[in-house]
Amino acid sequence: MTRRLAQVAKKVGVSEATVSRVLNGKPGVSDSTRQAVLSALDVLGYERPTQLRGERARLVGLVLPELQNPIFPAFAEVIGAALAQLGLTPVLCTQTKGGVSEADYVELLLQQQVSGVVFAGGLYAQADAPHDHYRQLADRNIPVVLVNAAIEHLGFPCVSCDDAVAVEQAWRHLDSLGHERIGLVLGPGDHMPSGRKLAAARALSPELPDEYVARAMFSLEGGQAAATRLLDRGVTGIICASDPLALGAVRAARRRGLSVPGEISVVGYDDSAFMNCTEPPLTTVRQPIEAMGRAAVELLSAQIGGSSVTAEELLFEPELVVRGSTAQAPRG
Repeated sequence: MTRRLAQVAKKVGVSEATVSRVLNGKPGVSDSTRQAVLSALDVLGYERPTQLRGERARLVGLVLPELQNPIFPAFAEVIGAALAQLGLTPVLCTQTKGGVSEADYVELLLQQQVSGVVFAGGLYAQADAPHDHYRQLADRNIPVVLVNAAIEHLGFPCVSCDDAVAVEQAWRHLDSLGHERIGLVLGPGDHMPSGRKLAAARALSPELPDEYVARAMFSLEGGQAAATRLLDRGVTGIICASDPLALGAVRAARRRGLSVPGEISVVGYDDSAFMNCTEPPLTTVRQPIEAMGRAAVELLSAQIGGSSVTAEELLFEPELVVRGSTAQAPRG
């Protein structure tokens, strides 16, 4: 019991005495704190006291495309904790290849009468993907927030890392190291954040050759295949649209017998977990996950509370983290 009190108190950010008062139905606790404690019980897998089981938790869908890329569990942790502090219970919906689709999850969430939905890295970021399920949410006036979105006509508020600034930081870093042949490994052609990154690169280098831009699915294998094509074209620096793509690029260089960073420099994007533990440690552009996740929950909470929120995109500043995968361009 003491352990349970401590865990719930830590999750919500209150004292164990406050948790005890909630569990025992004692007065002197605000409604918001009471709801947060009950949601924390649900999230941590503890049963509610018998007298409190009739109160259904307020549910919020958290829809992610995958969990293999560490950036998505990181977003889930921040967003889930922020929701629990507001008395909202996150329902994690992760897509799997050949499994439940994003549209299927939306249908399930609507059946559960969720209070709102947060999407991170979903189909909204692909211009050619089906978007009917988003309109379904809009038609029912379900509060929605998108993370790292770029499609305007959906009409939802969103929080994003500034793709243009990310590429500018990575590009100027490689340029300062003397790299003249810089290539990009980006997502599919209709992936809007990748489109923004490409536009930023072309603004910095108007003569960027098309053959220095390689598209890939967001995976280590995709990054390896795309980077192999760039190595064939003689690039010495590679900027990637995710950390797994960058790790694939490092593998591609090694398969060619090229050293990283001695002969090839690689920059990732996200600064997800363990990128400082790779060999070499990965230079990458860090997304401010904590700030972005909390802003997404604030936008959602405002909508749930009945406040009108403009369908604007909040842009967050990334930060270049220089580690061991970049170095001076090889001479000659």
